[in-house]
Amino acid sequence: MKKIKNVLSYILIFSILCIILVLPIFACSGKVALKKQPIIHELEFGGVYVTKTIEEFNELGFEYGDSVTVKFSNGYILEDIPYYNGYYTNNGEPLLVAYPGYDFIKVAINNGDDLFFVANLSEEDTATITINEKGKYLPIQNVRNLQYLDERERYDSDEMFANFRASNVTGLKANTLYRSASPCDNQHNRATFVDALIREAGVSFILDLADTDAKVSGYINNPSFNCPYFLALYESDAVYPIGLNMNYGSQDFKEKVAGGLKEMIKHDGPYLVHCTEGKDRTGFVCMLLEALVGAGYDEIVKDYMITYYNYYRIGEDSDKYSVIIDSLLNPMIKSMVNDNSVDYKTCDLSVYAEAFLTEAGMSELQINTLKDKLMN
Repeated sequence: MKKIKNVLSYILIFSILCIILVLPIFACSGKVALKKQPIIHELEFGGVYVTKTIEEFNELGFEYGDSVTVKFSNGYILEDIPYYNGYYTNNGEPLLVAYPGYDFIKVAINNGDDLFFVANLSEEDTATITINEKGKYLPIQNVRNLQYLDERERYDSDEMFANFRASNVTGLKANTLYRSASPCDNQHNRATFVDALIREAGVSFILDLADTDAKVSGYINNPSFNCPYFLALYESDAVYPIGLNMNYGSQDFKEKVAGGLKEMIKHDGPYLVHCTEGKDRTGFVCMLLEALVGAGYDEIVKDYMITYYNYYRIGEDSDKYSVIIDSLLNPMIKSMVNDNSVDYKTCDLSVYAEAFLTEAGMSELQINTLKDKLMN
């Protein structure tokens, strides 16, 4: 009997200890989980890195689809924003994102102004992130969660792996405008494949949307760099990096695109337009050029969605197909048209492409020269 009492006493003590230790964890759901973490201004796309790796952050108990509150030490607060592993919010909406390949988690405004400046931050500020509601945004996370593989053997062809293709829509000269992943940034193991493909296609000018000259120099000086065709074009001033972010509604975005196209028309094709993956920034610029030469909405959609088949095997039979068009491509086209009274699916998009380029700073002569270079 005494032994039984002792066992029961141990069980009672253990249970009390468990309650003492575990209760604060439950009490803290919605409380501080990451406190006063240093931040870094992320310059390429605009936003704020919070210096926890994705793995470290998730180990704290955060999960994709959670609602979180981010409070910066200067008093700026973002309440009830989603935590995703991709840019799944609508344009202009904030989110906490753990994008594959990022060094840290990031707070940003999706395709909007640079949060670092919006929040009036400095790199002396810190960020505190708390869980607001578990799983609030999980349905969106599940629909939009897209990840691809960086191993060539997982793909049917070099072209598919490199997301490389000619944009042969109505109005374009055949095999004049190509699009792809990066031929110089090899973070996804695709650069050498793109390099070989653009050599075979005879590309004579590259509009590099992703990089600056400083970044390109970094790629070239890396001992593993093996993109000789790109290097030859770069050394002959036939590569023009414009360091574009994805805020396609901003004047800075428009002016950088116009600057790149002004440089492009100084050269003859074939041309390559690329960013890192050949997906978002490339998607916008190719949409713009396709619209300029007279392609209709359906053709633009078809070409845009090849990227999602290449990377993710998403075809028209997928429930994600229309979600991607509605949430990613359609907002781009609406931004170019910039007139809510117009049906962007049926209108003459070339009129709005020309207006976009004019507002961006291209002259009538430059736009006509661009059309002459691209059109049949």
